[in-house]
Amino acid sequence: IRQVARLNEAELEKCVPPNASWHTDYRDTAYIYIGGLPFELSEGDVLTIFSQYGNPVDVKLMRDKDTGKSRGFCFLKYEDQRSCDLAVDNLSGAGVLGRVLSVDHT
Repeated sequence: IRQVARLNEAELEKCVPPNASWHTDYRDTAYIYIGGLPFELSEGDVLTIFSQYGNPVDVKLMRDKDTGKSRGFCFLKYEDQRSCDLAVDNLSGAGVLGRVLSVDHT
């Protein structure tokens, strides 16, 4: 989380254009990884939180095979890859129900 924040701060200080951003390494995928999710959240809850940065088209909440309970992480795909950049920059480090989210490109 701190490393993502440092990368973003460095880009802002140096006025790095969007085509030279570290985000461009991930232009071939519209999926993000979301870790640190509260175990009681459902797929719908994740969609509600992350839809503020774009239109999610797929969410895969990882669940325990035996109990069906959330394992606290998921993968989410946006309709537009630019939404991934916004979610990574704005929600990584955010607190949700007492837990800190880790959001990154996949």
